[in-house]
Amino acid sequence: MRRSLIAGLVLAVFSALIIWLGDWLGLDLEHIALLGAALGGVLGLVPHSLPIGKLGGFVVGFVVAWVGFALRAAVLPDSSSGRAVAAFLVVAVIAAACGVSAGRLPLWSGLLGAAAIVGAYEETYTNAPSQFLQDSPTAGSTVLFAVALGYLATSLVAEGLPTPAAGASSWNRWFTRAEPNPAAGDDAGGIDDILSGESK
Repeated sequence: MRRSLIAGLVLAVFSALIIWLGDWLGLDLEHIALLGAALGGVLGLVPHSLPIGKLGGFVVGFVVAWVGFALRAAVLPDSSSGRAVAAFLVVAVIAAACGVSAGRLPLWSGLLGAAAIVGAYEETYTNAPSQFLQDSPTAGSTVLFAVALGYLATSLVAEGLPTPAAGASSWNRWFTRAEPNPAAGDDAGGIDDILSGESK
């Protein structure tokens, strides 16, 4: 409870900070501050056996969803059928990429990455599909900035840097699968096992 409270309060401060920084830097962050902070907060809070993997999954989902917008702008019809095909392809490719990674890239973080760019850019795209090349980089960079601060708030500030295993460096800890500790009540993967149907 105490950890959740601290993480939530720090994330609230960072959410306000995102808006303030956006105004100071001349970035339009007001409309996506809470979205980015919340997604970054979830990315930082949810554990994964390979910490760098959840960041990789987020990036994969983000890029695939951005390519989905590119397909809509260049190839697919601007209709319900076109949007349905794009949605199907985006989710299917993310799922395939996470599946091929053998659990290193969790599906949930890939979906968070897709949600980030869709939440930040969908309305702008709908209003001006032909401006994809001009508008999408701005939307993508601003939401990534907000996500990064949200991730920082929960992962590095509230939760602290990961405690390295005995004899391992902090750097290695981020690239090495964490082994569960039954004596401490650890499960063999937490949310990853639940989503894959392997929880016990």
